[in-house]
Amino acid sequence: AKPSPSPTSSGELRGPRTCDCELALLPLRRLLLLQPDCFQLRGDRLAVLRPPRHQPAGGFTVLSDGALHHDGQRHCRLTGHLKRDVELTSHRDYKDFRETILSRPLVFFTNVRTKNYSSKEKTYAFIVNTRHPKIRRQIEHGMNTIISSVFGESYKLRFDFQEVVKSFFPPGSHLVTGEDLSFSYEFKSDALFDFFYWFGISKNTVAVTGKVLNLSNTSAEKKEIITMFLEKMSEPYVRLNSFSDRKFSVASRDSIDAFCSLTPQPSLTNPPVRVC
Repeated sequence: AKPSPSPTSSGELRGPRTCDCELALLPLRRLLLLQPDCFQLRGDRLAVLRPPRHQPAGGFTVLSDGALHHDGQRHCRLTGHLKRDVELTSHRDYKDFRETILSRPLVFFTNVRTKNYSSKEKTYAFIVNTRHPKIRRQIEHGMNTIISSVFGESYKLRFDFQEVVKSFFPPGSHLVTGEDLSFSYEFKSDALFDFFYWFGISKNTVAVTGKVLNLSNTSAEKKEIITMFLEKMSEPYVRLNSFSDRKFSVASRDSIDAFCSLTPQPSLTNPPVRVC
């Protein structure tokens, strides 16, 4: 069923600039049609690809447990994805994971049953634009805060998007696989006594908030705009320097602003088009 977002949860697609979008949602079937170079369904296997034009740092990062029920009927295995829950054991692991999360848009797959079509499930792709300042700030803050509070001990941090996705759909809708809308990492230190970790004190959850852009429109005009928007969002992100384990430098933040200020193409400089 086509979602009916409320005015507070939907936004306007103003062009290909990545910072025009915090979060986005569209049916998986639609994503497969618009991004065939990045997502391909082959039999019972959904492959996440990184086409040559996106090398080495472009494309999308799909977070999943490795399987999904496409529209509640077809069981599919995923390849090319990142596990939703990972364990890190070194400073290098942490830096690599942080860079992976923040350098490409994140994609989650979830099944939804709306009120008017209670017997049918539909699989949606939920996109998290980690290049948007608001989204990036929430993730950075969560990572930095828990490091400051554990003093070198082990900890676990989860980022959850269930509430923001639930608020997008009409009242009475059910997130069949809502648990798939989160990711976490667990850092295991070599501390002799991890009292805070043992008692669950160093296990935190960040409920990420933001405006969800509805990309479900199927008109020919909107199809072209949405396709160009997704391609722009998945372009390689060029950093001016490496990530810090605690904070990002001014140069790194400036590179985000530079990426988001790309001049829109002439065909997209018309008045904003609402996609809903």
